[in-house]
Amino acid sequence: MPEYTAPLRDMRFVLHELHNSADLTQLSGFEEMTADLIDPVLDEAGKFASEVLQPLNQTGDTEGCVFEDGNVRTPSGFKEAYRQFAEGGWTGISCDAEHGGQNMPVSVHMMIEEMLSSSNLAFGMYPGLTHGAYKALNAHAAPELRAMFLPRMASGEWGGTMCLTEPHCGTDLGLVRSKAIAQADGSYRITGTKIFISSGEHDLTENNIHLVLARIEGAPAGIKGISLFVVPKFLVQPDGSLGERNAVHCGSIEHKMGIKASATCVMNFDDATGWLVGEPNKGMRAMFTMMNAARQGVAIQGLGVAEAAYQGAVAYARERLQGRALSGPRYPDKPADPLLVHPDVRRMLLTMRASIEGARALGAWVSKALDVSAHHQDPKVRQDAEDLVALLTPVLKASFTDMGLECANLGMQVFGGHGYIREHGMEQLVRDARITLIYEGTNGVQALDLVGRKLPAHGGRLLRQFFHPVSEFIEQHADDARLGAFAGQLGKAFGRLQQATLHIMKAGLARPEEAAAASADYLRLFSLVALGYMWGRMAVIALPKAGTQDDPGGFYRAKLATARFFFERMLPESGARLSAILAGGGAMLDFDDALF
Repeated sequence: MPEYTAPLRDMRFVLHELHNSADLTQLSGFEEMTADLIDPVLDEAGKFASEVLQPLNQTGDTEGCVFEDGNVRTPSGFKEAYRQFAEGGWTGISCDAEHGGQNMPVSVHMMIEEMLSSSNLAFGMYPGLTHGAYKALNAHAAPELRAMFLPRMASGEWGGTMCLTEPHCGTDLGLVRSKAIAQADGSYRITGTKIFISSGEHDLTENNIHLVLARIEGAPAGIKGISLFVVPKFLVQPDGSLGERNAVHCGSIEHKMGIKASATCVMNFDDATGWLVGEPNKGMRAMFTMMNAARQGVAIQGLGVAEAAYQGAVAYARERLQGRALSGPRYPDKPADPLLVHPDVRRMLLTMRASIEGARALGAWVSKALDVSAHHQDPKVRQDAEDLVALLTPVLKASFTDMGLECANLGMQVFGGHGYIREHGMEQLVRDARITLIYEGTNGVQALDLVGRKLPAHGGRLLRQFFHPVSEFIEQHADDARLGAFAGQLGKAFGRLQQATLHIMKAGLARPEEAAAASADYLRLFSLVALGYMWGRMAVIALPKAGTQDDPGGFYRAKLATARFFFERMLPESGARLSAILAGGGAMLDFDDALF
């Protein structure tokens, strides 16, 4: 059976050394968030993930969810695990203290989300959706609605969902047909069908709080006429107790390729009672609070799956005896050498390791910016942090989930034929990872968001929050004899990104399809430079410590060796991506439709 151990040493390195968690104590509300407080929280989360959630991962996949008479039953052990999870305060780990939450920073919550995703991605969907709904309601709902729903959601007693997609529309939400009719008491009657609703119905919580996009009667067509409503499964009495069942029901659940223990539902709203969240016809503004949080969460899902795949592949490569090293037997006392001696196996493992550790560092940078954007006292600093988050959210969602699937596939390849059977759990990781490239906006949509919205936004203002620190790092370390090679390689890749950015912005003005045709390559180029920046910064920290008494376990030595692999073997891909971008979109745009 697969095993999982939370990578706590690297998480602490990223939080405390790379991104200086001491900065958090300077933010309003986080004055006590020192390493002495954060580290025990991570320890306990790691134990819960490895001891409670990971053992349920394969059985959850085998059993899946069961739909009976409009109700959904989760797999064996899930209710008990969720009860422990909620009682431990994990459902409210970064919720506001006024709602009973733990008020932990997002940058700490990110590490916990990674552990959930590595140990049991399907389980993590349930509290993950609730937290996204919590954030949207907290940001946009009226005080009385916040008081009604948020404490019970933070405690884990009630769950949450977001209901966007309909049978005829996915990404193009302007086509939403669900309707809302205003009532005399200020509520609305919601009617419509939503599909692909994660956690839409289940037996883990006593109530489920749906955030639903619908169109008020007489509203303008398209996106400008969409409103957001909160629709509980059970209506709530004035004293906070549950009342009668609302007119919202699960019609069926999907039979999926992966994340089978997560209920993906068709939800029918038949004159269900709901309340407006935010302003009429401004629903997309409110829903984007949840969608952006979900996209960042899905990015971490990709990271979590990649880490699980890496751990399984490394363990197998150490144990599995196959063939001999080409230079001669490394272990002549054994019938064969372990897989780890073979160059191609080492290439796959190092590709996984460099991708994962770089992504963890990059994700934590964005998570810290989220903390700054919400809690810093200086409006200019908050705005700069918001700009960085807005720019990098599509990059993280697409690149981390691409990485998650790639690492799961590489892990399967390390296992060979044994990876293709269920016993070792690698094939489940491949199946589970696949959805992350699709939901919360496909990765192609993320690339379009990057080039179509984020690059030109505010006259290119968002780019400064990334381009300036990268440029400063390169200039600062260009003459460093120990780091110069890394800085030089990053400088070349950064130059390619700058060239590609100018090309896309010019081409897009003349012909929008040109920018769209380059978008996927551009996002990949952007992510390579971002990872390179993180690896450069990590190398700066590791250099003076590697091989010294401060490095008894070889952590910093391994960090430098992994950085070398990234810069020599992975970052050069940036040249190929630039070549594809500069080639233009003619090869795909001029292809005759009839010839497909």
